Amino acid sequence: MSIFENKIVVITGGSEGIGKSLVDIFLQEGAKVATCSRNYDKLYSLQQIHSGKPLLIYTADVSKEQDCRNFIDTVIQSFGTIDILINNAGVSMRSLVADVELDTLRKVMDINFWGTVYCTKFALPYITKNSGTVVGVSSIAGYRGLPGRSGYSASKYAVNGWLEALRTELLNTGTNVMWVCPGFTASNIRNVALNRFGKSQGESPMDESKMMSADECAAHILKAISKRKRTLVLTLTGKETVYLNRFFPSLADKMVRKFFFKNGELVK
Repeated sequence: MSIFENKIVVITGGSEGIGKSLVDIFLQEGAKVATCSRNYDKLYSLQQIHSGKPLLIYTADVSKEQDCRNFIDTVIQSFGTIDILINNAGVSMRSLVADVELDTLRKVMDINFWGTVYCTKFALPYITKNSGTVVGVSSIAGYRGLPGRSGYSASKYAVNGWLEALRTELLNTGTNVMWVCPGFTASNIRNVALNRFGKSQGESPMDESKMMSADECAAHILKAISKRKRTLVLTLTGKETVYLNRFFPSLADKMVRKFFFKNGELVK
C-alpha cells in the first residue's frame, strides 16, 4: 500500500504541465486530490480523464486572496482536512528590466509569491495538525537571477525565503516544508510566459524536446515528499547552476549571460 493512500493532497495549478502530472501521479498512488486553476475547461477535461476517482476541481486565481480562501474552504468541506499542499501554480515572463511594465512584475509576484502565501496560510492549521507537508514548486531562478526573467527570479527567491522561514518556525512540530527547484522542464509555462506588457507571449524560445518531462519531474517531487526532504534541485544543469552561483558567482554571471544572449540580444 502506498504511503499516500487516502491522504488529502492539494495541488494548485493542476490543469496542465507539472501540476497535471502531480494530479495524475497522486491519484495513481491512492490519494484524494483537490486542484485549482483559472481554466475551467481544462479542469473539467482532467476530471473526465479521472472519472470515478476522488478528484475535486475548483476554478480559482491564486493571485486573489479570496479565491484561495474559498478553494481551501471547499477542500475542507469536501475532504475534511489536508495532509499535503503543493503550491505549483505559477507564471513566467520574458522582458528586460529596461522594457518591462511595472504591472507585469506585480502580476508575476502576485501569482508566484502571494499565491503560495495565501494557500499555505489558509491550509496550514490542517497540515500542522496532521504533521503533513507544505511544498513550493520554485525554480533554479530562485537561486540564480536570470536575465529577461527578473520578476520571475524575484518571485522565486521570495518563495524560497518565505518557505525557509516557515520551515524554521515549524521545525519542532513534525510538519515538513520543502521547496522544489526544477531545471528546464517541458511544460506550458514558457508558452504562457508574460511579455513586457503582461500578455502571454504564446510561444517558447526553448527546445522543449531536450528537457525533463513534466511526468518525470512529478515523480521526483512525489519521492522527495515521501522522504520529507528539505529541498530538491532537479537536472544536472540546474545543480551545476546552483553550485557555480554559490562558489563562482562571477563565472556564473558570464555563463548565464552567454546562454541567454546572442549578439547582445536576449534570445531565450
